[in-house]
Amino acid sequence: MNVNIQTVHFDADQKLIDYVKQKLAKLPQFHDRIINVDVYLKLDNLVHNIKDKIAEIRVRIPRSEFFVKATSKSFEASFDEAIESMVNQIKRKKEKLAA
Repeated sequence: MNVNIQTVHFDADQKLIDYVKQKLAKLPQFHDRIINVDVYLKLDNLVHNIKDKIAEIRVRIPRSEFFVKATSKSFEASFDEAIESMVNQIKRKKEKLAA
């Protein structure tokens, strides 16, 4: 599983990168053929003072691709919401293939 983490409009500290990698390490238990995972952490500049934090995750498996996006006031909360949604998508796809 190849993991690519990109930050847009800011530099992530090592603690945030480690947090993301720790959560992503659990993905293979839901699907054993994950090829690639792209994570984009962005600052939303539309709001003047309080910037929303956006987490986007793209997961590629053979013949499929999943994408989720979540927005919150912290990167951890956004990423947690996105990874939960991603796990649900992967589980649903696996159930369809098993049926």
